[in-house]
Amino acid sequence: MESASQDINLYSPNKGLLADAMTDVPVDNAARGAAPEGLSLAEEEELRAELAKVEEEIGTLRQVLAAKERHCGELKRKLGLTPLDGLKQNLSKSWHDVQVSNAYVKTSEKLGEWNDKVTQSDLYLSASSTLEDWNEKLTQSEAYKKTQETLSQAGQKTSAALSNVGSVISRKLGDMRNSATFKSFEDRVGTIKSRVVGSRENSTDGLHSPSGAGDKPPQDNTPF
Repeated sequence: MESASQDINLYSPNKGLLADAMTDVPVDNAARGAAPEGLSLAEEEELRAELAKVEEEIGTLRQVLAAKERHCGELKRKLGLTPLDGLKQNLSKSWHDVQVSNAYVKTSEKLGEWNDKVTQSDLYLSASSTLEDWNEKLTQSEAYKKTQETLSQAGQKTSAALSNVGSVISRKLGDMRNSATFKSFEDRVGTIKSRVVGSRENSTDGLHSPSGAGDKPPQDNTPF
């Protein structure tokens, strides 16, 4: 207990408070009650003295532990270690302890043995062989081959149909642009656009030229 007292001197200014408080408390003999059956008064006194000594040691150790924890927290703060780092370290250590534990090793060995027994058993080998036979028979059957050919032909026909639809749409659009109706419509749109632009230009010229306010705008003889 001398080393514990020295630790308290280093880290805690309250050394000895608990021990002094315990020694200052008077013991009331009347409050003790009757001695337990089978114990003499001398044995009871001896046990009570030992109990007080153990409780004092527990209090001293708690003070030492609190001082050590404060010192440990200060060192972690200076090193920049966060509680998350401590949690990761604890989890890693716990997992390592589990992996090297006898229970984990024995469980892994048992699982390996069970896996070997299962994969080497007659039932497992028979089931695997049966599944392989079924798969081979299925892939070699006429129904499977016909279904595969049908799906392949359907995919080819669908691709060809989509390609034809795209070609027809492109051709129809080209024919429509080259038709006389579309060209006449395009010419009319161009004429309307030129008239709108010309009227805007004339309006702008009239605003900038006061002398031309009474002039008549030129007539557009372009047929619509």
